[in-house]
Formats: sequence, C-alpha cells, structure tokens
Amino acid sequence: MTQLNNIKAAIIDLDGTMLDTAGDFHVAVNRMRAELGLEPLAQETIVNFVGKGTENLIRRVLAVDFAEDEAEQHFQPALDAYTEHYLAINGDFSALYPGVKEGLQAMKDKGLRLACVTNKPVSFTMPLLDKKGLRGYFDVVYGGDSFPRKKPDPMPLLQVCQDFALQPAQVVAIGDSSNDAQAARAAGCRVFNVPYGYNHGESIHDVDSDGIVQTLLEAAQQISVD
Repeated sequence: MTQLNNIKAAIIDLDGTMLDTAGDFHVAVNRMRAELGLEPLAQETIVNFVGKGTENLIRRVLAVDFAEDEAEQHFQPALDAYTEHYLAINGDFSALYPGVKEGLQAMKDKGLRLACVTNKPVSFTMPLLDKKGLRGYFDVVYGGDSFPRKKPDPMPLLQVCQDFALQPAQVVAIGDSSNDAQAARAAGCRVFNVPYGYNHGESIHDVDSDGIVQTLLEAAQQISVD
C-alpha cells in the first residue's frame, strides 16, 4: 500500500464508493421498464450498467430489448420516467458502506478539503447526500451534468483543483471504478480505489491506481498532508 504524502484535498465518488445505491437503481429502472411494458431486470444486470451517467444507463437498459435505432426512439420517455421514479425513491433503497463517515471525518480532521464528484445528476446527488448525512463533509459537489464532460474525462477533477487552488498532485481521487482512476490519472491526481463497488462488473484489481483501500477510513490513514 502506497502512503500518499503532501495531499491537501480528496475528491470522492458517490455510487459504489460512499453509498451502495444498487437498490435505488434496481427499483427506479424496473418501475420505468414496467411503464414501457418491459420485463424487470435483475439488480446485478442493472448495476453493471452503472457508472457512466444516467443517459448511458438508460441506453444500456433499453439495449437489452431494442436495437439501437428503436432504443433511441424510446430514450426520452424512458429517461423522463426513470428520473421521476428515481427522485421519488432516492436513497430509500441505498445504504452507507462501512467506514464512510469515519473516513470522511478523519480526512477533515487532517485538514483535507473534500469534494464529491459523481456522474449522477446533481438533482439526484444533493438530496441523496442530505438524506444520508454526508452533505456537510463537502466543500464542493459536482454531478454528471455539472460540466460538458464527465468522468473518465478529467474536467470535473481539474475544476476541483482550481476551486481549491491546488496542484493536481496534491489531490487524491477515491472511487470504485475505472472512471475514477482514468479521470484522476488524466488530471494528474493521485488515486485510491475501493474494492466493493460496481466498476461495470470488472475487477478493480486490473485498474491502474496508487492502491486499493478497503474503506474510506483506511484511505484516510494512508494520506499525509505533509
């Protein structure tokens, strides 16, 4: 495990990193599918589609039943229905992973600035952070619709570095997927991955990072501000 030195801020992902939101995705997607007259999908199938933003999720879900051109015809009604259902149950079927609040507090206690950067839309993200008691830990929060490009593009991470007036090398990104690691590497940030999230159904051990931490609390212990 690599000890990271001279770190002044952490950028932390949401789904699969701080919160297990698989249940929320499962319920909202299948309620949307029911409206379209489609059979429900297994939670594991849906989770493998998570991570690259809501539009990608809906397109992947529709691709189970439709060819690409036909799926595109259903896309907007499906997205609208999914958004309505997700907002109605946002957080009801999700839970904090172990060590999340302890890890965030330990990072704050070390003097780190904290940002939450997720590919989840901001309108979903803010109520969820509030509901789970996480909002107060973060100086800034950006969602998948905050910028023209989302992770794995480095744009959101570079904006956080600018917000905090820090060099990217002074910032660590913590996430559960290749999206987070690729965005961090492209931005010039350090990166820790957690092994318990989604990562599109692929092994996190194959992703380039500075180390795999079992919890956010372990991440905090591996970070030094000096």
